[in-house]
Amino acid sequence: MKVKDILAVLEAIAPPHLQESYDNAGLIVGHPEAEVTGVLFCLDSTEAVVEEALTLGCNLVVAHHPIVFRGLKRFNGSSYVERTVMQAIRKEVALYAIHTNLDNVYYQGVNAKIAEKIGLSDTRILLPRRESPDSGLRTQDSGLRTSDSGLLTGAGMIGLLPQPMAETEFLQHVKSALRASCVRHTALRNKPVEKVAVCGGSGSFLLSEALRSGADAFVTADFKYHEFFDAEGRLVIADIGHFETEQFTIELLFDIIREKFPTFALHCTKVNTNPVFYL
Repeated sequence: MKVKDILAVLEAIAPPHLQESYDNAGLIVGHPEAEVTGVLFCLDSTEAVVEEALTLGCNLVVAHHPIVFRGLKRFNGSSYVERTVMQAIRKEVALYAIHTNLDNVYYQGVNAKIAEKIGLSDTRILLPRRESPDSGLRTQDSGLRTSDSGLLTGAGMIGLLPQPMAETEFLQHVKSALRASCVRHTALRNKPVEKVAVCGGSGSFLLSEALRSGADAFVTADFKYHEFFDAEGRLVIADIGHFETEQFTIELLFDIIREKFPTFALHCTKVNTNPVFYL
């Protein structure tokens, strides 16, 4: 089994060209022809995760977040990014990231996993995107149902709860289902929640789409103080934290590879890489 064989399975689900322009998904450290001894799945590649991989006999770490977003000019260990990359190179551990390309797919994507955990049905992409084969340009089409347009890529997801829930009950459900330590939310509207929008990670850019789609609540992360005002009482924003929205991506990636290679050495990290703590 080679690195490229594992990557081919992942990239069949989330092709690299679907990543956003600012992203750095892909094979960051390592060679695609290298033989794989085992795979460790995580949200973030850190020094502790690389050490865990070595302990488990894994020489491939598959992460959601790229350890390198910008060019590195020096490798002297002055930052955790440099130290992690240096450690991986020294120990011959490949580092791969599957980030916004996995965010932007409907089937087996990040938001599908969140919707599954919350219990949403009749799901569709919140902000679909269409690829133009001639120009290579991307256009986004608001308000189109995936089932109608055939668009299975784009940002966020929206779906329905099995039955309407009171807002407080819904927020407690989200907190429990997504194992969140707390929920930052806008004022309650005293209306039932049935249609729910979700976006793993930083989702404030999708608020207008969630409103346009008639969502009763929007579950995401990283809303800034003034952005909460933009809900204007038309839906409930439930900000549960970046790590909390994306943590189930680890088991998602594990399941994708296990389905193809059920007997191969696969592991989910036991290292909690969440940099945010709550008192």
